[in-house]
Amino acid sequence: MRYRAFRTGVVLAAVVTLFSDSGRTQGSTGDARAVAPNILWLIAEDMGPELGIYGTPAVHTPHLDALASRGMLFTHAFTTSPVCSPSRSAFMTGMYQFTIGAHHHRSHRPDDPSPYPFPLPAGVRLVTDWLRHAGYFAANVQEMPDGIDFQGTGKTDWNFSYDGEPFDSDRWTDLKGNQPFYAQINFPESHRGAAWDTAHERIAKPADPARVQIPPYYPDDPLVRQDWAQYLNAVMALDQKIGVVLDLLERDGLADNTVVVFMGDHGRAMVRGKQWPYDSGLHVPLILYWPAALPAPSQYQAGSVSHTLTSSLDITATTLAIAGVQTPEKMQGRVLVGADRDPPRRYVFGGRDRGDETVDRIRTVRSNRYRYIRNFMPERPFLQTNRYKLANYETIWLMKKLHNEGSLTPAQERLLATDRPAEELYDLRSDPYEINDLATSPAHQEILRQLRLVLEEWLQRIDDQGRFPEDPSVAEYYDERAKKNHGERIQTLQEKWRVQ
Repeated sequence: MRYRAFRTGVVLAAVVTLFSDSGRTQGSTGDARAVAPNILWLIAEDMGPELGIYGTPAVHTPHLDALASRGMLFTHAFTTSPVCSPSRSAFMTGMYQFTIGAHHHRSHRPDDPSPYPFPLPAGVRLVTDWLRHAGYFAANVQEMPDGIDFQGTGKTDWNFSYDGEPFDSDRWTDLKGNQPFYAQINFPESHRGAAWDTAHERIAKPADPARVQIPPYYPDDPLVRQDWAQYLNAVMALDQKIGVVLDLLERDGLADNTVVVFMGDHGRAMVRGKQWPYDSGLHVPLILYWPAALPAPSQYQAGSVSHTLTSSLDITATTLAIAGVQTPEKMQGRVLVGADRDPPRRYVFGGRDRGDETVDRIRTVRSNRYRYIRNFMPERPFLQTNRYKLANYETIWLMKKLHNEGSLTPAQERLLATDRPAEELYDLRSDPYEINDLATSPAHQEILRQLRLVLEEWLQRIDDQGRFPEDPSVAEYYDERAKKNHGERIQTLQEKWRVQ
């Protein structure tokens, strides 16, 4: 794939003022030391904060740990969706997917029955459009330099149509000669598939299944432990690639003027993770690294840890601010650092809607301590049919078998329930795995009421398009496609586990 090479807007002046403690106005030319920085997003697919620097046992991630120790590590970063296409639609625009009608996982595609073309609303643009208008070169890097044995995936997967080319290039070698640049590299390791399956072959010391720490809503079984260990192997294989990319920045003389952002597109590809708006599906790693050769913005401190609630939309707004672009009027992200930093969030929001053939609607708000969840379709089971998961998450089949045998704990049994509560409430301080639902606890009714009101106000403020039912033919289309793609594998697993 080649992106048509063009640049829009004006050429950015060679010298611009970045954010600083002095609070100088953006666009000033008063500081010759401050040049327009390059910006590089490193995006992991389906990955939670399972890095050594976050305290995860049995994982060795020296390159990302080192980047975080020299940069700024965010401990409370969350995406707006626990699955890729709505999440990416959000952070590439700085808008909630619910606001721009991009909330259903895989929608507005030319081959399905949902409306197409489906352009972004007026006043909403891709982050690359805002940056190119400011003179930045934009790349979604797939082709790495000669001698590098991997490629970027080039993943976009947006739930809207785009008229034109969203990037100027897909080649690393185009970056050095086109500064300032914004580039992103997407990594597939932690997304189940070929890179996941072979991750243990590409690292020196695979994770020991006996040492991994699995959430208590899974049965402590060798299958589960091996699956979790392979996820950590994928994270370690990803870390090796990150090291290669950081070395390339040094080799090409770009390290001193390139701001690096590492993040996940949503949480881990596990049962009750991906597609589920708990911490397990929304909590992601986030590292912001500012090179020492550039004047650092205010509120940025190398080697620091931020516990501020952070939305993936804030990465978008902050990226524009780094480039000297004022936050667009409609953008819903907040600037995290610099003279124009926005007030810290009290809450982060998220949710899910249809995922492939699986119809649902859930919204959630999280404070530093509590998560409130509203299930708009409580009559549907936790594990309602999703053939992608049935084909790829063998833990589901193990849990079905143990359920039939009566061998699951109450926390594990909840995933096999035939319905769900209309509201859920969790105290993350005492219950980080979100197991003990406090929605009916007399002692927590005031918290429940407050967060319910916060969520309702947010739904109105963002004009949540999920309140309008989708044409059933779209889910039917993806249901037939899922049967075709995964039916044979599912039949094999049914026969293996002897459960339906």
